[in-house]
Amino acid sequence: MSKVRTRFAPSPTGRMHVGNLRTALYEYLIAKHEGGSFILRIEDTDQERYVEGAVDIIYRTLEGTGLIHDEGPDKDGGYGPYVQSERMASGIYLEYAKKLIEKGAAYYCFCDKDRLASLKKAVGSTSEGEDDEVKEITKYDKHCLHLSKEEVEEKLAAGIPYVIRQNNPVEGTTTFYDAIFGEITVDNEELDDMILIKSDGYPTYNFANVVDDHLMDITHVVRGNEYLSSTPKYTRLYQDFGWEEPVYVHLPLITDENHKKLSKRSGHSSYEDLIEQGFLSEAIVNFVALLGWSSPKNTEIMSLEELIQEFDYKNINKAPAVFDIVKLRWMNGEYIKMMDEDRFYEMALPYIKAAIKKEMDFRRIASLVKTRIETLCDIGDLIDFFDELPDYDISMFVHKKMKTSFESSLTVLTELLPRFEALDDYSEASIETVIMSYIKEKGIKNGQGLWPVRTAVSGKQSTPGGAYEIMSLLGKEESLRRIRIAIDKLSKAVNN
Repeated sequence: MSKVRTRFAPSPTGRMHVGNLRTALYEYLIAKHEGGSFILRIEDTDQERYVEGAVDIIYRTLEGTGLIHDEGPDKDGGYGPYVQSERMASGIYLEYAKKLIEKGAAYYCFCDKDRLASLKKAVGSTSEGEDDEVKEITKYDKHCLHLSKEEVEEKLAAGIPYVIRQNNPVEGTTTFYDAIFGEITVDNEELDDMILIKSDGYPTYNFANVVDDHLMDITHVVRGNEYLSSTPKYTRLYQDFGWEEPVYVHLPLITDENHKKLSKRSGHSSYEDLIEQGFLSEAIVNFVALLGWSSPKNTEIMSLEELIQEFDYKNINKAPAVFDIVKLRWMNGEYIKMMDEDRFYEMALPYIKAAIKKEMDFRRIASLVKTRIETLCDIGDLIDFFDELPDYDISMFVHKKMKTSFESSLTVLTELLPRFEALDDYSEASIETVIMSYIKEKGIKNGQGLWPVRTAVSGKQSTPGGAYEIMSLLGKEESLRRIRIAIDKLSKAVNN
């Protein structure tokens, strides 16, 4: 086979769905695994769904994920233009549609909406809804195929609106091969004469992608398995043109935890949603790679370079892939743990500053939370007590495992307070010395001494770091203020 060339051809309709990101990733991996080229092509011919700024989102997402394209609108590789509307302006799609008309493989259709509506009533069913013109009918009845050449020319000359339809046979079968699902054969009578050129002169996605893939020498076409039903029509176009078909790789559906299709309303269906939820780009890429594929070595954590080495599209599963947010959170936590301290600090800082409004040693706080979070968004809830002592429930002072009670906690805090007040050097080491020497002196367990202090200064059940770290970070004045509040709360509880 010639050099592997794959293409990612998104429509600029908004944020990049996880399914689209997986398609881009697999196309990238297929190309790079074989030392081939990964091409970006913008399919913007569906003007109704076009969203302003969506092309920028595509570029940002590819850059953020490291899926750098070799050719595209901004990198001409000799196959341009790489934007469908620009290709359309050159008349390329109409030119190829007319070639099919000359071969009898396509025809002009002048049917108006009323006729199509009457056909719908006659058929009494709805179609796949691929194109605006055929949304309401199941199968076109080839009415305009039977117009004479003179009738067609007359209507064209009169400026009657038209579409160009594919002329599919009604007998026999069409067979294509998919790398995941194997050989698939359909009866030709099931194939609709799909629209190739719409009445506004724009090509349909179904036609443009076949023409563009051929002209750009695309060797592998990766897409969701919802396109399996359309593929026989693409096969017929390749056959009618006499072109070689690419390798088809149809990917399994991505579902949510309830095995329903992952919808845009799920809250974590797009790359940008996930970034906003505190996930790291490299963790998202790693996770998405495993939605339908797994390494033969059963490795879970893999860099993009490792994925390039390991990826073989023949190992993609047919079964739907479940988007397991719990697994993504775990994986993201592993990436955070592995992250360089300086880079983590840089990424964590905005979240720390959002939770803590006063000046503190943010770098030290970052190092405390690094191994205790799964997403960057977890940081706020973990450290907000540094900013302000929460109005906590004093039942937290009672801990069976630590063998603490209201009375024992009150005693510990009351006896430790003057020792903390007497400290000149309020460092972590000094605070530790005071508490540990007190524990030793009283002959109590570590938890009996440490639990009340940490609870008093944080007002939280779980914290990043223990009593020493928290007190030294809060500073002498603030940590003593909090201990006095705890003594006051416990005194009231014990004396009532």
